Amino acid sequence: MSYLKFEKNQLVNLEYSLQREFLRTNRSGAYASSTVINCNTRKYHGLLVCPTSENNGNRHVMLSMVDPTIVFNNHEFNLGIHKYSGGIYEPKGHKYIEELTIDTIPCIVYNVGGVRISMQQVLDDEENRVLIKYTILDTPKSVVLRLKPFLAFRNIHVLSKANMEANTRPEIIENGIRIKMYDGLPYLNMQTNKKPDFVHMPDWYYNIEYQQEQERGYPFQEDLFSPGYFEVSLYKGEDIVFSAGTEMMGTMKIKRRFTTIAQNRVNRINFENCLYNAAQQFISKHKKTTLLIAGYPWFESRSRDAMIATPGLTLSINNRQTMLDILDTAIRKLHNGLFPVYLNSDTSESNLHKSADTSLWFIHAVQQLKEHISLDLLIKKYWPAILSILDNLYKGTDNIIKMTDHCLIYQGEENYPQTWMDALVKNKPVTLRKGFAVEVNALWYNAVCFGLEIAKEIGDKEFIKKWIPIESVAKESFINKFWIPGENYLADYCTTQQQMDTIRPNQIIAAALPYSPLSDLQKVDVINCVKHKLLTKKGLRTISPADPQYKSYYSGTPYDRERAYHQGTVHPWLLEFYAKAIVSVYKKDALPELSKIFFNFEEEMTKSGIGTINEVYDGDPPHEPRGAISQAWSISALLQIKMIMDRLVTNPI
Repeated sequence: MSYLKFEKNQLVNLEYSLQREFLRTNRSGAYASSTVINCNTRKYHGLLVCPTSENNGNRHVMLSMVDPTIVFNNHEFNLGIHKYSGGIYEPKGHKYIEELTIDTIPCIVYNVGGVRISMQQVLDDEENRVLIKYTILDTPKSVVLRLKPFLAFRNIHVLSKANMEANTRPEIIENGIRIKMYDGLPYLNMQTNKKPDFVHMPDWYYNIEYQQEQERGYPFQEDLFSPGYFEVSLYKGEDIVFSAGTEMMGTMKIKRRFTTIAQNRVNRINFENCLYNAAQQFISKHKKTTLLIAGYPWFESRSRDAMIATPGLTLSINNRQTMLDILDTAIRKLHNGLFPVYLNSDTSESNLHKSADTSLWFIHAVQQLKEHISLDLLIKKYWPAILSILDNLYKGTDNIIKMTDHCLIYQGEENYPQTWMDALVKNKPVTLRKGFAVEVNALWYNAVCFGLEIAKEIGDKEFIKKWIPIESVAKESFINKFWIPGENYLADYCTTQQQMDTIRPNQIIAAALPYSPLSDLQKVDVINCVKHKLLTKKGLRTISPADPQYKSYYSGTPYDRERAYHQGTVHPWLLEFYAKAIVSVYKKDALPELSKIFFNFEEEMTKSGIGTINEVYDGDPPHEPRGAISQAWSISALLQIKMIMDRLVTNPI
């Protein structure tokens, strides 16, 4: 029996099925995504969404959808579904769905008057190509299968409209056609493994609507172009594989390639396997560059997310080499001890080196890698970068990030958020946190201590002499600066004059790091504060519900969502640090709570992003999934917790 399975009564219910989305990636930046009934509800949905070298690697929706039609007994049954103006769904192919299973690959079975046909799709992990296999499972006599592609040829963040500039004339190639609608984009090559008839019937389909974009307050109507359709006759037991890619393919290879890809996919037979499969989907490799995509479908490779999520996504599946590759790629972007916002972008204004914490998260990532590689390799690859980060923060950077006389880190940009709480509304920070941020300084203390650990192992006396006094002062200053006497928790940040005592989850990071400035008793107090004020079954709230700034739901317009993102919205990634904090205090006795946290997410496997974990959740129950349908640091947090649980079982501390 399939672990991920949907029945007919669920799939024909549009209120249910349109809220559930699938995602496949090809490990080089391309992806395929739609709802479980193949009705696109986002501008980001498509069967082939890929980076294009012609546009600096920006992702484009090339193939939006393919509508299959069964012709049987002189009747046509269109199995596709699109939403148009006025809430009209046409055609209504979802009513023919019998079941959907998602084990190694998604498989939909349709039943049309005794004709049963399955549809399976894979994304090629070696090039930008989607392969869709149609198999006639049962039929009393031969049927005709028509395949009509819908093309977009546009950036993922915009919508297409019918226009006179589009090149709508296809070129005939082996077993198919190719078309390039606009200069500056690659050809889309559409072929089948068996020779079809191609019926040239060019047409625009107007005002297809994407309900998720409408709900999110964005433009939501699009015109898609179809050049015509492919047609082939099939008997019971026969199949055909449709290929759409940016390169032509030898038609004799199409079916064989589909089989090879399908056999190599992770079988999602349980919760853990779903997480392991999801972990691999964020890795993007191109030539000598390896990036970690922060989330799907709209995120790029954000530096901070990469540093936080990479250890959990790689070490949990024994993929040390990929972590090395990601960190090696990132180091090439390190400048004066700081990383840019994005690792796959240029040095534009939106990609400046201004983050106060990302470089310290990098050191924390290397710290976790240390037990998986030799000391010699660590020194060769990462010690110069660690020295650069520490020395530049010690001296101070151009962006007002500097160590003060109290050996703590101060960030002082006026209108730019320099921590992970970086939401902007009308170009103004929602949570500026200018001054001394609690997690930044916990990471700073941890980084200094880790530097001393390495220096002692390699006998670097000069480093030890310089940094031991800083470590001692930083620890004392941290407590003096952030500990709130009588309340027994940590201030979220401090200005030069006062403590800002808003109850936020950032304090848990100070209790969780390998080198913590807190005593065990102080850790217990911080844990209790976070547990009683912020902990939910889907993560930690970003502010206490008792606070007047608290926002219950992450929904509405872009303005509403940005206001809520760090003002109550639940973030799963923070659970990694809650878990590490309770283990640092309670050791093996923390296992029952860890298990509860971990398995609370199993129900998410058939909600929102199928087999993966969302970016955020509502602050109030029932904590509905929101944001991106698959987020790297959400998956990483759960895999980190799983590693901790396994370690406690096999080697209790």
